[in-house]
Amino acid sequence: MKKIVKYLTVVFLVGGFFNSCETTDLDLLVSPNDLASDQADPNLLLNSIQLAYSTNMSVISDRGAELTRIDYMNGRDYFNNYAGTTFNTIWSRTYSSGLNGNGDGNVNVGMFTNVENLKQIDAVTDVDYSFHIGVGQTLKAHMLLLLVDYLGEAALTQAGNPSEFPAPLLDDGATVYAGALALLDEAQSLLASGPSTNGAADFFYGGDTSKWIKLINTIRLKAYVTTGNTAAFNNIISGGNYIADSADDFQWQYGTRELSPDTRHPDYATDYTTSGANIYQSNWLMEQMLLNGDPRIRYYFYRQEDATPGADAAPDEELLACSLVVPPQHYIDGGFTYCSVTNGYWGRSHGNDEGTPPDGFQRTANGVYPAGGRFDDDSFDVVGLGLGGGGAGIEPILLASYVDFWEAEVAMATGAADAVVSGHMEDGLVKSIAKVQSFGDLDGSADLSVGATATEVTAFIDAQVAAFTSSTGDDKMNVLAEQYFVTLFGGATEAYNFYRRTGFPTTLMPNWEPNPGAFPRTFLYPQNEVITNPNLDQKTDLTQQVFWDTNPSSPTFPVAN
Repeated sequence: MKKIVKYLTVVFLVGGFFNSCETTDLDLLVSPNDLASDQADPNLLLNSIQLAYSTNMSVISDRGAELTRIDYMNGRDYFNNYAGTTFNTIWSRTYSSGLNGNGDGNVNVGMFTNVENLKQIDAVTDVDYSFHIGVGQTLKAHMLLLLVDYLGEAALTQAGNPSEFPAPLLDDGATVYAGALALLDEAQSLLASGPSTNGAADFFYGGDTSKWIKLINTIRLKAYVTTGNTAAFNNIISGGNYIADSADDFQWQYGTRELSPDTRHPDYATDYTTSGANIYQSNWLMEQMLLNGDPRIRYYFYRQEDATPGADAAPDEELLACSLVVPPQHYIDGGFTYCSVTNGYWGRSHGNDEGTPPDGFQRTANGVYPAGGRFDDDSFDVVGLGLGGGGAGIEPILLASYVDFWEAEVAMATGAADAVVSGHMEDGLVKSIAKVQSFGDLDGSADLSVGATATEVTAFIDAQVAAFTSSTGDDKMNVLAEQYFVTLFGGATEAYNFYRRTGFPTTLMPNWEPNPGAFPRTFLYPQNEVITNPNLDQKTDLTQQVFWDTNPSSPTFPVAN
């Protein structure tokens, strides 16, 4: 006789959750927030786990991108920029078992809590929820790895058991990594037989368990390249069952709905407004792509102007105040662009802390990839509601092109021939550019004919391979690292890890401030957890290194800082 559980616990999606991450498919579902506790079921628990995970990935990616100049970072002092509140919501979406406060006393928050709920449901019913648990364990494992990468430690052995451990101790990074890999083993065992979804909505792979197993192996690759476990990395590569084709890319799909809930890419929602763009793009990345003739530039960025004050237009004190400023000596000595990139690529340099001028219809906006905005066809028009792809972009998480760059890194570290390393880099660029160019179709009003031709794409890739082959010393690694960082645009979680484990590229522009403080080797612990957990003391600085970060201590490393 099947046992029935009347009252189940459902994750409540914390403030702004639906506004930042949801797919078009979710438009067809009832929100878990609208359900009473006795109406909840395992499918809704899995929905909530996926939503919590995807929102966390978006936020973590942004922090990694800012520190590596893939995105713009506002503020000259690293410690002040990244306060203890930085990881509050990420931690809550991962662990919390607290009530949501919406009047339903049985609804709570946290991936950990809800994976355990799924296990308990599975144990008392005749229905096999292996798919739900396997997916939940996979996402939970990846989140644990990233918490270690960004914080240095995480809660594992005492997590998810508030009755016994109301103030859980944090486990050291190596222990959590081992625990996360064990969770992946469990997840693979659950998914290996291709269990039924039992009506669950799989927002990533549509219930295809073979793709989930490829993802599991790719997360393992991520762990092994991070920790330098070359043998384990190569063993998975030789097996071939990982994300090697863009058709298997692990990404979150956004929709086009503006309200109730807003399903658009969060960068689109921020940039395509009635008052213009609200995000500044990174001068380092735009200049890097412009100088190299990168065919992805028209897809990444949409220019509202054809010239930039201080570069190829007259300085403008009101709209771009720094265009009138003499660069500081450390920018002059390094030959870095302090304020203005040419050709209308109107952004900001790392650490620029100027106020916000009325430049919403001048600054460069997010383009059609990955945010679902406008393709830059030299129209130099404005951004606004509904323009371009309407926000139907993606959150790139783990793509086949990323894996190619990991293979290049491992090959280079083990002394492989230039042809082997550059071959992996070439594979990554081919996949990245093809994927990015496919997004042009989202903007039905664009003139895609101004985009790079197949011949021009080949010439660009050949030029990067030639630059790598002809370079020596650090310059060789810089070529690889620069192209990896460009490829990571929109999903730069792993850029922060790469930068700390290798120190490359050394060509990143410095902070505006000559003495910005030590580069963050990890972030502060979530302040909400510090306040409520008597077993946890807050860090006093950002110099604590992750167990796999064996490089010299800050501030001498990374050298670009």
